[in-house]
Amino acid sequence: MIAIYRTLFLFALIGLWWIVSLNVGANLIPTPVATLQAAGQLIADGRLAVALGDSLITFVGGYGLAALVAVPLGLVMGMFLPVGKTLEVYVYALAATPRVAFIPLIIVFLGLGFEAKIFIVFLGAVMPIIVNTYAGVLAVDQELIEMARSVRASQFQIFRRILLPGSVPFIIAGLRIGATIGLINTIVAELYTAVRGLGGLLAIYGNTFRMAEYFVIVIVLAIIGVIVSECLRQVEGRLARWKAID
Repeated sequence: MIAIYRTLFLFALIGLWWIVSLNVGANLIPTPVATLQAAGQLIADGRLAVALGDSLITFVGGYGLAALVAVPLGLVMGMFLPVGKTLEVYVYALAATPRVAFIPLIIVFLGLGFEAKIFIVFLGAVMPIIVNTYAGVLAVDQELIEMARSVRASQFQIFRRILLPGSVPFIIAGLRIGATIGLINTIVAELYTAVRGLGGLLAIYGNTFRMAEYFVIVIVLAIIGVIVSECLRQVEGRLARWKAID
């Protein structure tokens, strides 16, 4: 039933898009048909595939590195409160600072190549994952932990059976937010460094007012965001079943 509602809403959005494009003008907002034709041309030329590959490599590299660093760090901060209380003020300060402010420094130290792009994506994705993981561990019922300690459960058992399962929804939420910001930072990185990937195509088509091609890139980015979010939702569902079985 939800799939039907989503499909109907999608058709409604396309209809609204068509009406707006006819009233505003195709020079500003292309019709869905013109956008579809532009997509076919970009696919046939191979430009979309090359740009998509470049952006996915940058996104997956930076986002994967952020997850590998942020989840363990957030768990450690939550499990060992002196560590968490020491680091949280710096984590929150960095999370509140616009990442764009660091781009000139990143370019100075890492140049305009692949490493700079990866680090820009990493910097955007890592903070929300740390914050949510840390919050998830702190939100675990302390009475359960005390009960486990009263029956002489080891620290590893408490971590495996209480802390980690209890913080999973928070971790997934952090990964979702991190993925969104990481995708945005992928485009930002491609605009500020070597102009390649989907961000490069956005710059080219936006500057030349080729709006049909521009809309194709925007839609591709939206699809990537939906796919990543749905994948994480599936992971959360599987982990929830694991928690129930465990």
